[in-house]
Amino acid sequence: MAGRRSDTRERIQQIALELFVEQGYEKTSLREIAERLDVTKAALYYHFRTKEDIVASLLDDLAESLDEVLEWGKAQEDHVGARRELIRRLAELVEGKFGPIMRFMQENQPALKTTFHERNPLVSRMKDVFQLLVADEQDPAAQLRARLSLVALVFGNSPQFRDENGGVPPEVALEVALDLVSPRGHRPGAAT
Repeated sequence: MAGRRSDTRERIQQIALELFVEQGYEKTSLREIAERLDVTKAALYYHFRTKEDIVASLLDDLAESLDEVLEWGKAQEDHVGARRELIRRLAELVEGKFGPIMRFMQENQPALKTTFHERNPLVSRMKDVFQLLVADEQDPAAQLRARLSLVALVFGNSPQFRDENGGVPPEVALEVALDLVSPRGHRPGAAT
């Protein structure tokens, strides 16, 4: 029974996210979400009372995924190797669960800013990610490159940077991110 409830919750999140990206957060109603799901509004209310509750659940789920990556990263002692693996793990999130949510966040910034400014669980996690990426790095240029590695992953998945050919393939975004996070003079795959 709990499995079915969880599946329904995830399906609601997925459909709502699709609609939010297609037509915008503010232009999407709970009625439209229920119709796309082919359920009554009452059935939708059983899981989520408002659109804000749906978005909050998406952000919370993503924050949980980031917590797992952060927990792994904080347990590592080899910061250079850990930064590269951290980027790989973040790339998996961006290509999977994180990508559609990032697109939604980018395309609906005004609505999110007013509705979730105070309670966005991703803000502190992203600060922690940036901190892990620059751990033990004293060179300001290297710190900036490490931070830009995350930007490369996110922009590589952004619809604003896509063209008629589909834009940046995920493996290219990952390659650029890994290059940026590598210590100066040490390119990924180069002999040490």
